[in-house]
Amino acid sequence: MSPKSTVVKVELQVSDMDRHYYATHNLTLAQHPSETEERLMVRVLTFALLADERLELGRGLSAEAEPDLWRRDYTGDIEQWVDLGQPDESDVRKASGRCQQVVIVTYSGNSADIWWDKNAAGLSRLKNLTVIDIPADGVQALASLFQRTMRLNCLIQDGEVQLMSDVDSASVRPVYRVAPPQPR
Repeated sequence: MSPKSTVVKVELQVSDMDRHYYATHNLTLAQHPSETEERLMVRVLTFALLADERLELGRGLSAEAEPDLWRRDYTGDIEQWVDLGQPDESDVRKASGRCQQVVIVTYSGNSADIWWDKNAAGLSRLKNLTVIDIPADGVQALASLFQRTMRLNCLIQDGEVQLMSDVDSASVRPVYRVAPPQPR
């Protein structure tokens, strides 16, 4: 019998000065037994970075054919596919063909750099791809905020993200390895 997921509840207030997006999201995350607190907090950070009224948490580690986050349009078609970690290049290409935008968020320091060096040439051909790296010190700062029930305020300004809880805060500056396509 495999262990069950842990339920984590987050009230996330996003103030994104860069995109002029302001909203509160009540998230219920299922923390898979193999998911670390660091990875879960990167999911929360990623949700804040891409926050939208239609952005949803996927089953992530529990379902291989489903992303960690996704946004669908009103007809159910996938607009944005978001994966965390170091996905296989063929999986990224497949997702790229299924939706308007693919976002990959890496967060594991040196191994993320190695993954990027290995896959950059093949992935650079995808015109709807964004690759964001969360520096290792930022991941550790995020993990310090982890609790099973969290109230977080997120301020995004000039590319820097500040996540604040009642007792602590973390500051992270994501690095864009491949920037999102600019609207025409």
